[in-house]
Amino acid sequence: MKRLLRIIMFALIVGIAGNIHAQTCRVNIGGTQGGGVSYIEVYEYDYVTEKPKFPGGDSRLMKFINETREYPKAAYERGVQGRVTCSFVVNTDGSVSHISVLRGVESSLNKEAVRILTQMPEWRPGKLNGQPVPTRVVWSIPFRK
Repeated sequence: MKRLLRIIMFALIVGIAGNIHAQTCRVNIGGTQGGGVSYIEVYEYDYVTEKPKFPGGDSRLMKFINETREYPKAAYERGVQGRVTCSFVVNTDGSVSHISVLRGVESSLNKEAVRILTQMPEWRPGKLNGQPVPTRVVWSIPFRK
């Protein structure tokens, strides 16, 4: 029991110390002229002081997805369903970019999920200490019959 408490205390201390600086990740933005790969540094959703927000909140985002989604006919007829998990960056101006499929279901559903996300309106950007910062968001697009 004492060992468990020490482990928990250590984890809390490390967790608090580890959160002093916001967590960032690198997003691939394509190749360079020299054949290398370029990245941008973005903040992770859970580490910004103000989270990016879709206009009207999560319920409006789901409404937008449901109204925009066009279930691919062939996939629907074959009974293909599931959630396509994507990541994207909400930029400092609220625009959405760098959309990628993290966990797909089937090619046509994956493409439809990306299409939906490309049509999203501008978000309220994430902020770190009051300053807008590019923030990575992960969201799932459901496809159910």
